[in-house]
Amino acid sequence: MTTVRTLPATSRRQQGSWLTVASLAIAGLVAMASLLGLFADWPYQFETENWALQAQGQDVGNLLAVVVLLVATIRMRAGSVRAAQVWVGAQFYLLYAYLVYAFALHLGRLFLVYVAVLSLIAFSLIAALPAALRVPTTGRVRARRFGGAVLIGTGALFALLWLSELVPALVSGEVPASLELAGLIVNPVHVIDLSVVLPGMIVVGVLGIRGTPTGALTLPLLVFSTLMGLSIVAAMILITAAGPVGSVIPAILVGVVVAVSLAAAAGLFHETPERPVAEASAAARPRPPRSRR
Repeated sequence: MTTVRTLPATSRRQQGSWLTVASLAIAGLVAMASLLGLFADWPYQFETENWALQAQGQDVGNLLAVVVLLVATIRMRAGSVRAAQVWVGAQFYLLYAYLVYAFALHLGRLFLVYVAVLSLIAFSLIAALPAALRVPTTGRVRARRFGGAVLIGTGALFALLWLSELVPALVSGEVPASLELAGLIVNPVHVIDLSVVLPGMIVVGVLGIRGTPTGALTLPLLVFSTLMGLSIVAAMILITAAGPVGSVIPAILVGVVVAVSLAAAAGLFHETPERPVAEASAAARPRPPRSRR
């Protein structure tokens, strides 16, 4: 069994307090920005209708992520390793979402909120990732392989989807229809996905199947995939409800991806130990009897 080194109790408590405060701040800012995006007219007033609806779909996903983040923060503060991995996955999702907000929306009154959220998430992940990923990867073979396969399949599927849209446009020199509808020069989703997210999912999936330490990112990326898929489904539903452009079939297909990702995440979550192995072993070790004088 892989041994897991843990931080001293005092250091863990100090780090846990800082991460709790940061998580609450992130949750509050995200909830405020998302509710304004859904119910106020001004946050997306300069965007095309299509891009505004996509942003609102992201807002729905953001509110779900806030709930996941808060629950995971409470359990992580109590020492749960698997809750820490869920926390990382929710942070990955929000990092992605707010990169898109910060770089692909017109400058508005929420811009500094987007920047603040990005800053809090970035430094929280820097502080938490080393400890959150100290989990054994040698066990949980079936759940690990299923989760890795889901990541590989999801990464390959969306890479082919984006390339099937981009390559013909690059060859013909025409602007893809999705860019015209969104009113964008370049879609940041294509950039982030093809450069980092999708290759990362495939690599982590392979490493997760092989049981390497980096494969500990499998559960966080499955949480990320589930939340991202839900936000895409929400956006598709909003676009379909707004007019003739759109189809229910893509939403159903993405819904299948969400269901499979959620099933894989649940299986891996169940198989992940609640506490670090070193602590669990120490707790289970019988204590020597006290000597009586």
